[in-house]
Amino acid sequence: MSTRAKSMRKKNRSTEVVIPEKLYFRIGEVARLCRLPAYVLRFWETEFPQLKPVKSSTGQRMYRRRDVESVVRIKKLLYEDGFTIAGARAQLREDQKSDRTQSALPFPRQSAVNVAYLRHELREILHLLSARH
Repeated sequence: MSTRAKSMRKKNRSTEVVIPEKLYFRIGEVARLCRLPAYVLRFWETEFPQLKPVKSSTGQRMYRRRDVESVVRIKKLLYEDGFTIAGARAQLREDQKSDRTQSALPFPRQSAVNVAYLRHELREILHLLSARH
């Protein structure tokens, strides 16, 4: 196996982060999951407004799943894609803008006639079912 193939496999393995199904993660857990030192996470909190873990009553940082996903995204932008911190911040802002401007799904609107008809049919079914008892 070539050295390039080995480095690519190693790189892919290092970027794969499986986030467990939990509500909250402590900073140490996030650091282990993302293979980053905790001080880097604390620094990123000051640099990226998207990264806002809540603090418990004891002052422990509690990351939600979306915070961990943000950490993974930031790590990819900085370490793999070669962005600077300012560039990664701008890219995340652009990603948020595109999410907000996404158009709604074109569901057909129900007219009042259709709703009234459905209501009538449901009442008929309810009448039939209550007549059996």
